[in-house]
Amino acid sequence: MTPPISAWERMVHVNLGSRSYDIVINEGGTSQAGPLLAAWLKLDTAQGLRVLLVSDAAVFHVHGASVQRSLEAAGAEVRAAIVPSGEQTKSYVQTQALYDHLVDMTADRKTLIVAVGGGVTGDLAGFVAATYARGLRFVQVPTTLLSMVDSSVGGKTGINHPRGKNLIGAFHQPLGVIIELATLKTLPDREYRSGLAEVVKYGVILDEAFFAFLEQNIAGLNSRDPEVLRHVIARSCELKADVVQQDEYETTGLRAILNYGHTFGHAFETLAGYGALLHGEAVSIGMICASRLAESLGRINPNDTRRQRDLLSALNLPVCVPSDLLDRHEDIVRCMMLDKKTEARELRFVLPTRIGHVEIVRGVSPDIALQCLVSAGQH
Repeated sequence: MTPPISAWERMVHVNLGSRSYDIVINEGGTSQAGPLLAAWLKLDTAQGLRVLLVSDAAVFHVHGASVQRSLEAAGAEVRAAIVPSGEQTKSYVQTQALYDHLVDMTADRKTLIVAVGGGVTGDLAGFVAATYARGLRFVQVPTTLLSMVDSSVGGKTGINHPRGKNLIGAFHQPLGVIIELATLKTLPDREYRSGLAEVVKYGVILDEAFFAFLEQNIAGLNSRDPEVLRHVIARSCELKADVVQQDEYETTGLRAILNYGHTFGHAFETLAGYGALLHGEAVSIGMICASRLAESLGRINPNDTRRQRDLLSALNLPVCVPSDLLDRHEDIVRCMMLDKKTEARELRFVLPTRIGHVEIVRGVSPDIALQCLVSAGQH
């Protein structure tokens, strides 16, 4: 008999009516995936359930195999689809390859997709789930800090276009999210720190007390202290869930605040070549650019920009625009114009007014925005 969901530590509930789901933060979560999934489906066992498990090679052998064993032990029939590592995996080619897997296993609307890995895997698998047979259920098992606090929550799925990141996508909420803190022990240092950038973002845009907590716990963040991380991940998920609950489909403009630093950051990430700058690294630089832009417009105190820069630097994240991008003004503007926050060819930026609060600002000229590229690393 499957134990009730209450037997697990349910940390965050995303309340979206019929699309509501739980984010479980737990020790041993990957080995409990089968019973937990059965509980979400209101089944005694997963007997007869067919699953396409999507993971990249490195993650599958470390964590994905544990999820597969748990699902199979609960009675599910599992087919593993291994995708390449890296941002380039979010492509038409890999999307088609996953469609082929589903066709080969004669998938139907009751087939489940389980994504085990970072944001790339979750975005790709989620997009396939959203578009195959007009929508399949899927579960997120994020194994990077970035995907735990950001991409696995909120239902955004997508793949990249060669000229822009995440330009092809769909909103498709997961059945649930399983977060196991132990997976962070195997995460490379650079990937771990990339996730910390998104954590800092939540403090800047929504919660000054949380930002202060991060400033006070730099040592614990740098050493991956489990108790510090448990609070950081739960609070980040709570903050994102609250925004998603109010603006699931980005119709009111509220959800756009989650893109603080991303207008600049996505441009840097694209122009550097996918993978040269990790997403969180690009966002870290982008946040400082955005805060400096807010300074130039008289919207924020320079001390608040300094606090952001000091915290990001203490977490060993970059805060300066790479030198080889500084002179690529036309390319940067072109990429920013492709950003999803752009409306009617008008740039929109998420800019802070203080730590804990941001606003959407329209009508910023490209020339003024570009002045912040050099100054982002100064003062």
